Amino acid sequence: MSNLSTTSDDILRCARTLIIAGGYNGFSYADIANVVGIRKASIHHHFPAKSDLVRTLVMRYREEAEAGLAALERNVSDPMAQLRAYAGYWRACIVDVTEPFCVCALLASQIPVLPEDVVVEVRAHFRSLSRWLTSVLRRGGAEGVITLSGTAEAEAEVFMATLHGAMLSARAYGDPAVFEAIIDPLLLRLEARG
Repeated sequence: MSNLSTTSDDILRCARTLIIAGGYNGFSYADIANVVGIRKASIHHHFPAKSDLVRTLVMRYREEAEAGLAALERNVSDPMAQLRAYAGYWRACIVDVTEPFCVCALLASQIPVLPEDVVVEVRAHFRSLSRWLTSVLRRGGAEGVITLSGTAEAEAEVFMATLHGAMLSARAYGDPAVFEAIIDPLLLRLEARG
């Protein structure tokens, strides 16, 4: 791997950490330069504008998320277990504050002030996640392991919004138990009782 790729990856990792800590407007190229140990001009070489940097970050984040969901599909066959595992991943991130928070959930709350090219990528992440959740819920309904109150598409949006809201609420209260108090009843409601 070349030094350019390593430097670019270091910049992206740093930007991700800074976005999680303070949002889109909570960091500058000077902040990244200080952390990574490079000049601001080097950052501009890789990412001419801040929107280029954050757009690339969100694109990579979506690719990582899609790869993670594909691995979950390969390793866990039961749709209800997939939903529990997905929620469990975020539960672990809420409990262990050193783990990453959902970058796209944070950026979605800032859409009114984000550049349009970043908004497009954030929305693409949510659409991708919604498609996956819809497929899991539809399959679970067909297999009789998940009880749907509405369409799989509507349930996917409810699940996604509830999960992201639970993450933000747990962060706002500084209490990981808030996440469980919100998510556990949703999972119980979805689980088919035989």
